[in-house]
Amino acid sequence: MKKLTFGALVALAMTAAASTAMAQDVAAGKTSFNKCLACHAIGEGAKNKVGPELNGLDGRHSGTAPDYNYSDANKNSGITWNEAQFKEYIKDPKAKIPGTKMAFAGIKNETEVNNLWSYVSQFDKDGKIKQ
Repeated sequence: MKKLTFGALVALAMTAAASTAMAQDVAAGKTSFNKCLACHAIGEGAKNKVGPELNGLDGRHSGTAPDYNYSDANKNSGITWNEAQFKEYIKDPKAKIPGTKMAFAGIKNETEVNNLWSYVSQFDKDGKIKQ
């Protein structure tokens, strides 16, 4: 019985620690998103800027944000954004989509890339945080 109780407490502690770590990742990702703010918006009321708004990015086809004038390279890339695609792209956008208009050198730090994905992927297509 003591082993069962101890095991349950360990599992509970691990779940709490994982939740805290995720919250920290999102907070750090929000800070990283400051690098993106000059060109992109996200969240409720986000509008296209120099780059498209990023609401609902997870699962969205590249080149399909309404009312944004994408490069042919982006429209024809065949990419459906998900975690793996985003992480590869954000490290070197021009290598992932040659001919993209995105003039950004990329983010090479793996932790920062992970945190940025945690932040960006939490928004649904309406800019609300997914539940």
